[in-house]
Amino acid sequence: MKNVLVINAHEEFEFSKGGLNRTMTDIAVEHLQQSGYETQVTTMKDDWAIDAEIEKHIWADAVVLQSPVNWMGVPWSFKKYMDLVYTYGGDGRLYTGDGRTRQDPSKQYGSGGTLNGKKYMISLTFNAPRESFGDPNQVFFEGKTADDLFWPMHLTFRFMAMEPLPTFVAYDVMKNPDIEADLAKYREHLAEVFPKQA
Repeated sequence: MKNVLVINAHEEFEFSKGGLNRTMTDIAVEHLQQSGYETQVTTMKDDWAIDAEIEKHIWADAVVLQSPVNWMGVPWSFKKYMDLVYTYGGDGRLYTGDGRTRQDPSKQYGSGGTLNGKKYMISLTFNAPRESFGDPNQVFFEGKTADDLFWPMHLTFRFMAMEPLPTFVAYDVMKNPDIEADLAKYREHLAEVFPKQA
């Protein structure tokens, strides 16, 4: 991997100005550049253009999605980004339809991606505490993990034939934050997932 697109999916609200996701985006870019990677950044506050964003995905060897968890998913502005960029990328640049053909019934749904060999990493900030995940005794998530919750996002990248890198999660960032510890763990995660270029 050499080229990395970093997407900050945060949508600003009065109670959540986006400082943590902005900081984590900056930390990712700083680490990547200091480790020998080329970077491009898109934020939902940018005046982005559909074709330019498609080209960024083609350019990138990996995409880092930095996102808060809003109502168990990504913010609405990033959903709009996906609906536009990823839909129009279905002209063969990001995928060629859903992969099935009438000529070859063995082709399965979701096999039309054209970004083979490219990776993606999801980094999330949650209000939910760590202990609410992966424990079947926790009623709300019923033992599911953060990756289980974000399965639709994983499938979105898989639809384009991208492969996952380990997910990072900062938990309990609003009610019981330990931001310095979270940022230290994030730096360690980035160093493992994106080691220095030889």
